[in-house]
Formats: sequence, C-alpha cells, structure tokens
Amino acid sequence: MAELPTPYTAGKPALKESTETLRARIPGWGADLDPKDRPAYPREQPGIETGAHWDFPERQEEKWPRERSVEHAFVTPVFGTSTPLKGASGVIRRYAYKYSEGRAAHWLLLVAADRVDAWEHHLRSFATPRPDNPITETGVLSEFSRHGLGSRFGKKRADLGHQWIDPVVVGAPWALAAGGLAVVVLRSIRKEHAR
Repeated sequence: MAELPTPYTAGKPALKESTETLRARIPGWGADLDPKDRPAYPREQPGIETGAHWDFPERQEEKWPRERSVEHAFVTPVFGTSTPLKGASGVIRRYAYKYSEGRAAHWLLLVAADRVDAWEHHLRSFATPRPDNPITETGVLSEFSRHGLGSRFGKKRADLGHQWIDPVVVGAPWALAAGGLAVVVLRSIRKEHAR
C-alpha cells in the first residue's frame, strides 16, 4: 500500500529534508521543536493512550464518485453525503476540483456553483404548489417593520460598506428573470394577435 497522508494515520512520515537544511532555508522553521515550547507535548509522549481503537479509520463506502482535492491521494475516510452533485451546479463543482485549493479558480467556481444551485432550486420551486417568494423570503419587509434604517446609522455596523449593493445582488436576478418572462409573454401575445 502507498504511503498514507499524515492526517489519516497514527504514525508520522519521515522528513524529506533534514532539520538543519529546513532551518537554513526557511527562517524560523522548527521554532516549536523543543518540547518545552509545545503546549500539546505531554499528550504526544509515547505510552499515553489517545482512546483511538484503530491505526487507520474504517473507510466510508462511496456510492458514487466523490469530488476530491488534488492535494489528497484519496477521499477522506469519512465524508459528507447530504448534497450529492446534480445538475449544472454539480458539473461546475466537479470542474472546480480540477484546480488546487490554493488557486482562486477553485474557490470562485465553488461560489459560482452555489449561486447556480440556488437558482436551480428557485426554478424547481415554480413546479410546486408553493413557489419561492423573493419578497417574504429575503427579509426585505423587515427593513420597514423592524427599524431597518435606524439600526444602521450611528452603530458602527460592518455591513454599512456594502449595503448599497445588497438590493442589486439579491433583487437583480429576480428582476431580470421577471423581465425575461415578461418579454416571452409579450412576444407570444403579439404572435397571437398577428394571426
């Protein structure tokens, strides 16, 4: 079996470079090597029981291929299964994992996938008896009934800097969707009258 990543095993892998080489190359490397400087040192001594009854945890079964960071050799032994990938957002999420977690593309694609997923759910809600209602579900009514403006000024709130764009970010997609729907309806009405 190949060498397992450190977080999933009881043992520590050997350093690829010596301590002296690392200390010479990286300023401050090894500052916590002295046990007196390590708060967790007593728990790291051999012979202290951790309570774990395994050397490597039992692996959870994969029911479908899971997304996995390129930094890891395999999926973690236990992983979440609450939201399987589906639709366009699933395609975007799977594509995001082609990039390293250290790249902005990875995280921006995941954020975009969340937005796409939200809109997939909004569109799916229109096929139900109770579709989404942007007026009541965004909390915009509480701005008028719960002292929205009075709670912002003179209070040093962190959200004052971006409150001007919040209605655009929340409301613009709904306005664009409503405008697109209106255009489609008007064109169909004109086609009916042209016949």
